[in-house]
Amino acid sequence: MALEITKENFEQVVLNSDKPVLVDFWATWCGPCKMMGPVIDQLSEELAGKVVVGKINVDEQQELAVRYGVMSIPTVVLFRGGKEDKRSVGFMPKAKLLAGLGL
Repeated sequence: MALEITKENFEQVVLNSDKPVLVDFWATWCGPCKMMGPVIDQLSEELAGKVVVGKINVDEQQELAVRYGVMSIPTVVLFRGGKEDKRSVGFMPKAKLLAGLGL
């Protein structure tokens, strides 16, 4: 399962990680987010030890969504070295998401 990321643990989990961090910005009411959820959970298992995978609920963590300019969900952001490296917006099958993010 993907980690739940909040403003309280964001710096530790994302910005200070020595591994790449894949973050899914989502909401419970979002249909495409519900489709993306199982993909993110699969990636969490498949990339364990290589990539940290987490989720940010934009309704509960509006500050983080605003800070990273998330205008549409789902938005998946790959952070490397504490900085945004790549971004994907909208539902995407796992293979296409991995290719687009360079994983």
